[in-house]
Amino acid sequence: MDYSFLLELAMIIFLAKAFGILSRRIGIPQVAGEIVAGLLLGPSVLGLATANDITEIFAEIGVIMLMFEAGLDTDIVKLKKSGLKSFVVACIGVLVPLIGGHLLYGLFYGFAAPPSKEFYTALFMGTILTATSVSITVAALSEMGKLTTDVGTTIIGAAVIDDVIGIVVLTLVVSGAGGQGNVGIVLCKIALFFVVTFIVGFVVHKIMAWLEEKHPHTQRLPIYSLAFCFAMSYAAEQFFGIADITGAYAAGLVLCTIRNNSYVEKKIDISSYMLFGPVFFACIGLKTDLSGINLSILGFSICFIIVALITKVIGCGIAARFCGYGWMDCLRIGTGMMTRGEVALVVAQKGLSEGVLTSAFFPAVILMIIVTSVATPILLKPLFSKVEES
Repeated sequence: MDYSFLLELAMIIFLAKAFGILSRRIGIPQVAGEIVAGLLLGPSVLGLATANDITEIFAEIGVIMLMFEAGLDTDIVKLKKSGLKSFVVACIGVLVPLIGGHLLYGLFYGFAAPPSKEFYTALFMGTILTATSVSITVAALSEMGKLTTDVGTTIIGAAVIDDVIGIVVLTLVVSGAGGQGNVGIVLCKIALFFVVTFIVGFVVHKIMAWLEEKHPHTQRLPIYSLAFCFAMSYAAEQFFGIADITGAYAAGLVLCTIRNNSYVEKKIDISSYMLFGPVFFACIGLKTDLSGINLSILGFSICFIIVALITKVIGCGIAARFCGYGWMDCLRIGTGMMTRGEVALVVAQKGLSEGVLTSAFFPAVILMIIVTSVATPILLKPLFSKVEES
């Protein structure tokens, strides 16, 4: 066995923590520093670490645990109240970036009609922009103590719904481009996931409630809870075609009303904060290789980033205003939905495998993910520090 991964993990954890502390001291969320640490260690700067199979696994566990904690920390009453609002924000927050990305590609490379390849390439560029990486926003909101506010709950709910809608959009585009996607089957699987989650969640909640009565504040509670989280993540991805982080968040929602949920969250957070979380955020930087950028793609990349930022803020912000939020909260919600992550990479890789995208566009996608991931937590802090508008 090659033990070099241990040295890479040591560098990632040390530098991520160091930059996290530095970020916090200069007034920005520490997750932004952890992403920059990965960028420095990765192939774009020092080349001392790579996003290999082991770090990828650690990162995946990190994002799953982060979303599980978000579910545990959710106020279920507030989530029910903001459910319709989250749905509206998610729908408009998908539609506007989808149109924006499509139009941007057309402006640079010409507009085309279906069923041409250029049409679906443009549509894929828009599809890449639809996804929201809620994990980074969750970490930033949690750090600021705003995760359980009405705005925070709306953002989380909208981001989870956003991922589900994104799956349907991706399937539609792949199907239209000549893939094997079946929209009807996808919709049935999504509906079935929520039905199964409700049934399984009811049973698991009863079992966990009985366990906390018999063995309150014991290690077995967080251990069994984490096992349930991983099982739900696996089932969501493997059987229903939904992102594993959605399954993790659903598992957290199931357990958020047990009496000792704060104790479970505290124990889970130890591993997440010390190891898996920093590796996840650093891996975003590690995956970035800026060497593939040339002048011909640079102009498109800059505009792609601008469109990615603006369309989420406008789409989600307008939807939030329609739902009755004040202008400041609209800006907070739109900004919180700006960040992209692993889902955007998955969409881009799917486009590459289907022959709709070429690898020349990957630097633009990577840059967009990096900029939105770093900018979102940085912008959220001053926005939440402003006095609430009446």
